[in-house]
Amino acid sequence: MATEQRIRDLLDRVPTGIFVNGAFRDSSSGATFPVHDPATEEVLIEVADATAEDGAAALDAAVAAGPAWAATPARERAEILRAAYEGLVARTDDFALLMTLEMGKALPESANEVRYGAEFFRWFSEEAVRIAGRYTPAPAGTGRILVSKAPVGPCLAITPWNFPLAMGTRKLGPALAAGATMLVKPAGLTPLTMLLLAEVLKEAGVPDGVVSVLPTSKSSALTGPLFADPRLRKLTFTGSTEVGRKLIEQSAPGVLRTSMELGGNAPFVVFDDADIDHAVAQALLAKLRNGGEACTAANRFHVHESVIGEFTDKLVAAMEKYVLGPGVQDGVTIGPLISADQQDIVSELVQDAVAKGATLRLGGVAPEGPGHFFPPTVLADVPADARILSEEVFGPVAPIVPFSDEDEAVTAANATEYGLVSYVFTRDLDRALRVSDRLESGMVGVNRGVISDPAGPFGGVKASGFGREGGSEGIEEYLETRYIALQ
Repeated sequence: MATEQRIRDLLDRVPTGIFVNGAFRDSSSGATFPVHDPATEEVLIEVADATAEDGAAALDAAVAAGPAWAATPARERAEILRAAYEGLVARTDDFALLMTLEMGKALPESANEVRYGAEFFRWFSEEAVRIAGRYTPAPAGTGRILVSKAPVGPCLAITPWNFPLAMGTRKLGPALAAGATMLVKPAGLTPLTMLLLAEVLKEAGVPDGVVSVLPTSKSSALTGPLFADPRLRKLTFTGSTEVGRKLIEQSAPGVLRTSMELGGNAPFVVFDDADIDHAVAQALLAKLRNGGEACTAANRFHVHESVIGEFTDKLVAAMEKYVLGPGVQDGVTIGPLISADQQDIVSELVQDAVAKGATLRLGGVAPEGPGHFFPPTVLADVPADARILSEEVFGPVAPIVPFSDEDEAVTAANATEYGLVSYVFTRDLDRALRVSDRLESGMVGVNRGVISDPAGPFGGVKASGFGREGGSEGIEEYLETRYIALQ
């Protein structure tokens, strides 16, 4: 368990000012806002509340620093990213504890996020030196075609509260590798992790002005003027589809390059030939990773009618072993939800399903006392009209429904406006590939419950967004293509 003294020492060292032009400073208004511990509902610390004036100063700094950063040799940018990777890994304990304090997840999960998030810096340090164009003769023999890549320019990244480190490094890594500059607006619920990351980036050698971090309690007041400034050239956002749609509208007048990683409603499809024990083990990862507060979390469990009883019994037995409590305590495997609002939403979805005929096999009721806790929950016999099958749960709740054949499974899996990720469990390779091709999602996990990998292109289709993060594709989001016709 993290001691009170260790927690206090860390909070005393964490930067709390906005980070602009290589320095931490107060907000231009002098205002601050509180960051709460979701396990206790107590205030952890106050941070500077960035204003539109601060946003303008950050964009000024990004524009000024842009040409030199773009001209910095790719190898030098790569070495800076590699140094940031090493600096982040060296401070794993600090970052893990800080994430647990402000977001709630159990310490082992926070440590896993540090390792995962750091990998984006290492991966894109290697991609920085592989930015390439082409030089070919024109087919008509009229000259030569020269194609080159250039950084997109100043970017705005709006990051979510559920993965306060990794969703930032997944954007910062490719942007810095490409030679672009970036303003980061972290979620108001979890700004501390990104502020500490700014310190690591500065120590790694990122030049002043290339990265700014702007925590704020008034997002639209900060971002609105930035969208109206023609110098901003790209928006990248991870968050809900509802907010994403509004941001797309707001970015349209400036014709910004946009990449959107939005909500999900992931189906977890278990066929009759699946290894049930393995499927259950992977279901725990797909459902309970990050306490279920993940856009990739399995949201609907579609299980073949011949194995649904066995799968449900084993999932209940496995989920009831999880220990609910404050993430800083030893032995805790699932922490609180992020807020009282989120706790209420999850409770409403469970109550709606039960009222419509679902059977509560495990959990389902928030415990008394402080903190935004909700226990691991399993719902069987979930009716088709239950809201939980159409709305993103973002909590540790597993609704299970049967299917009888492959066509029915695929139809049910695709019956959503979302299309981020799907999970398929079968021992039949032909079926795995056939079903994967029919699923309307940007990613498919076959016999695995975690698909995120810095080397893979992460992203969705339909209402889950557009653009890709990670993989060799990720850096293209921050590069413009230039064509030169040579005589």
